[in-house]
Amino acid sequence: MSIEIPAGLEELLIRFTVDVLRNQPRDVLDFALRYFERLNQNRGEDSPSAASRPGTKVNLSQETHCTEGKAEEDVELFAPATSTFTRRVSVSAETYNPYNEEEEHRECRIIHSKTDKQRQCLQEACRDILLFKNLDTKQMSEVLDAMFERRVQEDEHIIDQDDNGDNFYVIERGTFSIYMKVDGEERLRGTYKNHGSFGELALMYNTPRAATIIATSVGALWCLDRVTFRRIIVRNNAKKRKLYEAFIKSVPLLESLKSGERMKVVDVLCCQLYSDGERIIAQGDSADCFYIVESGQVRITVNKNGAETEIAVYSRGQYFGELALITNMPRAAFVYAVGNVQCLVMDVDAFERLLGPCKDIMKRNIANYKKQLAKLFESDTDIACLPPNT
Repeated sequence: MSIEIPAGLEELLIRFTVDVLRNQPRDVLDFALRYFERLNQNRGEDSPSAASRPGTKVNLSQETHCTEGKAEEDVELFAPATSTFTRRVSVSAETYNPYNEEEEHRECRIIHSKTDKQRQCLQEACRDILLFKNLDTKQMSEVLDAMFERRVQEDEHIIDQDDNGDNFYVIERGTFSIYMKVDGEERLRGTYKNHGSFGELALMYNTPRAATIIATSVGALWCLDRVTFRRIIVRNNAKKRKLYEAFIKSVPLLESLKSGERMKVVDVLCCQLYSDGERIIAQGDSADCFYIVESGQVRITVNKNGAETEIAVYSRGQYFGELALITNMPRAAFVYAVGNVQCLVMDVDAFERLLGPCKDIMKRNIANYKKQLAKLFESDTDIACLPPNT
């Protein structure tokens, strides 16, 4: 059996539910009457009515799992019709406690149907998203189930700076430009090309969008709604904060960051394990990540005239891989695991957004790197051949 659900109904009900939970009215029915009367009065004259927009046909046999001590019900929360994406509706930032385990059992699982081909494309797009690296198999499956596809056109605004956050976005294909307001002017701060993700910070911290993202070509995005993102990603990161908070405070590089900034760094870090002798970085490769040694040791070598020469060994709290990110040049050295090694890894996009205050410290080390290699090889060394930090 199929039924047509009016476009925009899901967004409307989510916003109403958030207001009910925030206000905790004694009489929900009376609150609902006043809520929708006020909403109708405030509706702009040029806003298209829900009845005039196409809906989405859905199959009621699919299921959503809501656990409140009751049996699972055959009900599903569906995505709004594609036409509702012509302009987003701001979502109010709800109060959320990621440490409340009882809350987890009361929340509903959102499922959007996908073909096998769509799911395969989604899995490929999400493969390198660091936010997902620490999720277990069940959590990752729920994330993939909840994501829905959005087709975009050239010059379309995906998010606008200072708006409220509604979705987290993973790029399937297409190119996108990042703009930020500086002294009242919008300036280009970066680009995405056929991969990457954005929109997580506003959802994690209940803050307005920090940048404007505009599509510069026809493309496609996978979107994760705010509710699912906060239920899975934010809760998982809250647990990770507890685990890594003390360690991050001990990293000298991050001492200059404020406490809130350090916690944002924790949220985008992913834990990677390496076995003895495993190569972590290869000299000459393009730079995509920054590393902090959490446990174990890593060996740094530089290829000189066909032979690798060891220049340093790093241990807990030391970092590497930042130089290529700062200079936009290929990797300057090889890095190998010594014994079993655990590193915290940050991708290049998060590095650019969150470690700006630390870049001056990193840049000051460049002269030291150059002196170190010049002394080692008794010759001047071009910056392209510099190793990671000491």
